[in-house]
Amino acid sequence: MATRDVENGPVLGTPDDFPDRPRRRGRLVVHLVIGVLVAIIAGGWGYVMWSMTAGGSDAPSQVVTFNVESPTRAEITFEVYKPDDRVAVCRLRALDVNHGEVGSKEVRIPAGEGSKQLKESLGTSGRATSVHIQYCNLV
Repeated sequence: MATRDVENGPVLGTPDDFPDRPRRRGRLVVHLVIGVLVAIIAGGWGYVMWSMTAGGSDAPSQVVTFNVESPTRAEITFEVYKPDDRVAVCRLRALDVNHGEVGSKEVRIPAGEGSKQLKESLGTSGRATSVHIQYCNLV
């Protein structure tokens, strides 16, 4: 082939110079296996994300206001929205200028009281620059 005179044709030949590719079988099986694996992985990931939210057992809450009274004390006013027959537990956090935790407190809101506004005071180990609700879960 090295001595073949190419003339005006392409150096590597034309498509007609090569045999047809053999037909491939079993593509459907491969695609089905891949589809099943993707479905299993997606379902597993969905279950993990659902379980991380505790099955919807959070109580919506929001900070109304907070006040840093001194380097050792901060006060927060917040609202919690929960059903009347459920107990809620909320964790409050006070953070310093470097976003390090300088104080925390868990507040238990008993059953029988629905949505309500609460005012809590937190002891801090340093001057807080913000106070927020880390979570409120229904128990």
